[in-house]
Amino acid sequence: PQQPPQIGRHGSAGGGKMDLPGIGAVIAVASGKGGVGKSTVTVNLAVALSRLGLKVGILDADIYGPSMPRMLGISGQPRSDGDKLETMRGHGVSCMSIGFLVDPDQPTIWRGPMVMGALEQLLGDVNWGELDVMLVDMPPGTGDAQLTMAQKVPLKGAIIVSTPQDIALIDARKGLNMFRQTEVPVMGIIENMSYFHCPSCGERAEIFGHGGARETAAELGCDFLGEIPLHISLRETSDAGTPITASDPGSAEAQAFMKIAERVLAEL
Repeated sequence: PQQPPQIGRHGSAGGGKMDLPGIGAVIAVASGKGGVGKSTVTVNLAVALSRLGLKVGILDADIYGPSMPRMLGISGQPRSDGDKLETMRGHGVSCMSIGFLVDPDQPTIWRGPMVMGALEQLLGDVNWGELDVMLVDMPPGTGDAQLTMAQKVPLKGAIIVSTPQDIALIDARKGLNMFRQTEVPVMGIIENMSYFHCPSCGERAEIFGHGGARETAAELGCDFLGEIPLHISLRETSDAGTPITASDPGSAEAQAFMKIAERVLAEL
């Protein structure tokens, strides 16, 4: 198996929380399962917060499937000042991802401790500068990476992303309860792929159902932050590295993200 890149020596020591000077708030964007559009939500929420005047960074914590380099349209490798790596930037957002450091075509075949060490290095051995907020694009599930972030990183809160159908909401509940059990405040739930507006006939279709995340939020006693429609433009802009909040800020989809960003900013 390949070895993790040796970034530096500034990971956390002992069992306490990491010291992240200059970073105002760290928010985990998580889901119980994969395929719910969590990375798309993260990148567009980051750009939306930047458009509201905040200094924003993204930590791509999905070691096995990093997607932020592609979604932010960033290529190449980060520079080093000899001690720490410099972040990469795209659409006004700072970013660090294991995807900048390993061959994109090679699988990351690491056991849990290697993943946890890499996450601590991506935080501690990177010159993040002054940030108002850092969004952490979490991998799906409730495993080693999630525990590392909850136990080692001073998280201000967590945002849960789900689609409306029951099978996704079952796993979203698990993700939400994991953060509560590790004493991380849950800021709210976002319903992605909430409905589909047909571009030809204008009819609205609730392909995965609708409103399940709002009902789950009410049932579990947390905020419902908003709903994002299912639209081809979201897929196209994510694949192209031009998030819709940057490339088409006047669209209905971008405005949905802006409303959620305003709610997150109000909570902060």
